[in-house]
Amino acid sequence: MDFRPASEAELDGHYEKIGIWACGLLEGQSDVVGVEGDAENRRWYIRMTGEAKVAYSVLLTLRQRSLHYESYFAPAPEENHGRFYEFLLRRNLDLRLVRFAVGSEAAVFLLGEAPLPTLDEIALDCILGSLTAATERYFRAAMLIGFASRFRS
Repeated sequence: MDFRPASEAELDGHYEKIGIWACGLLEGQSDVVGVEGDAENRRWYIRMTGEAKVAYSVLLTLRQRSLHYESYFAPAPEENHGRFYEFLLRRNLDLRLVRFAVGSEAAVFLLGEAPLPTLDEIALDCILGSLTAATERYFRAAMLIGFASRFRS
């Protein structure tokens, strides 16, 4: 596999390919509600709806050798900090293509990276599917741990 840095022309080609794929999602997917490109920074924003988490966004960013992707998962927990982070870290053992990570202000993100030579429509579908599956599968349980008092009656 070729892991040299992509040329400007190759990055532009990848950006266009991702754009065609992302815009196609609006036509065939009821859970994709918005797609926005940022050509200057070679980024795509995909807005989605879900059941466990009502709305979320996916950010796809082209880098010289890879596509970086991330989605904001949750803010820092209000309580049960240890249990909250332990729950998410243990879920990393089950995840493929994505992982939980703590970002600024202790917020939690789902993120991953794919080498540019592997990018095609199937790989992009798998990336988006993995982000969606992890969000739907773990969001509600994480909220019940980290924000337990908000859910008590």
